[in-house]
Amino acid sequence: MHYVILRDDDTNAFTPVEYLERLYRPFLNRGLPVNLATIPSVRSDVTLPDGSPEGYLLAKGQNSPPFAPLTDNPKLVDYLHKNDGYQVLQHGCHHDTWEFDLKNRSEIISRLQHGAKCLADAGFSQPSTFVAPHDKLSKESYEELVKRFSVVSTGWFELRRLPTVWWPQFLWKKVNRHPHWQVDQTLLLSHPGCLLSCYRSYDTMLDRIGEAIDRQPVTVLVTHWWEYFRNNTPDDRFIEVLHRTADYLASRSDVRVISFSELAKNRPVLN
Repeated sequence: MHYVILRDDDTNAFTPVEYLERLYRPFLNRGLPVNLATIPSVRSDVTLPDGSPEGYLLAKGQNSPPFAPLTDNPKLVDYLHKNDGYQVLQHGCHHDTWEFDLKNRSEIISRLQHGAKCLADAGFSQPSTFVAPHDKLSKESYEELVKRFSVVSTGWFELRRLPTVWWPQFLWKKVNRHPHWQVDQTLLLSHPGCLLSCYRSYDTMLDRIGEAIDRQPVTVLVTHWWEYFRNNTPDDRFIEVLHRTADYLASRSDVRVISFSELAKNRPVLN
């Protein structure tokens, strides 16, 4: 059996409900869980090098507050609560630049606690999964995350960023070419790049997804909702590829689409 976890990053207080509904209704109707890496209190002035807002801020207003907790969008909060196919994950705290690539442990703890409080204020229980903003975590951040989360999901792992005492386990993983590993009771998951991305070929996207699934027992498929609505304009062809992915996953008898929490609870073979 191959297990697939669909992870959509960057849901925040400015995310339009209509965008999520259009993207994920085919998944929800098939009973395929959608894991939303959610920014608890998004910073609204983060920009790209050219000065334009980050893609996940495409729907923010002109007079937005500097920080917007999830509770600022009650329509979104209500929508997520009414559709239990969504699982909310903690995606940093504010998602400002290199947010958890920090050495200051008290600042790391403060951000983790504030993020958890913002999610709790919106009625969500403490997530069991943390998604690294920008795929960057410091050694100190890793040490604090394994105290609080059952799963940490990121793009890749670098020896120099890991606590020294973890190095033997990491080197064992590297030698055996395992994408995923474990420290204490926390599962550490990588992913094969953002296969569902507007920057990849739409014609071969589904083929690459199938190849990734066939290579390993557990595959994390990462995408970003805002890539489907660049400049607030729906990319119909890309959305069609996403919906074909739902058809594909549901059609394979050797594939189960699961949530991160189910993975943490049942602990299937990772590699």
